[in-house]
Amino acid sequence: MTGCSVEEATCGGGEYPVLSIGGTGSACVPNDEEPPEGYTRYPEGKVPQHVGDAWDTYWQTHTVDEDGRIVEVPRSE
Repeated sequence: MTGCSVEEATCGGGEYPVLSIGGTGSACVPNDEEPPEGYTRYPEGKVPQHVGDAWDTYWQTHTVDEDGRIVEVPRSE
């Protein structure tokens, strides 16, 4: 398996990741489409590239609110 990466890409080729507004959910959208309702693009420079990378981990506890501000997700008890 030479030349193969052990890191799992966040999205497949021709797609980009989007973040659920107000939550920690994510999805992949074709490059030529806008995010679906309830989702937004990740802020520039803060886009996860691989499962478990620094930004993937960060967005497990943070999200973007309706005004586009990065906020911490309340912990569920």
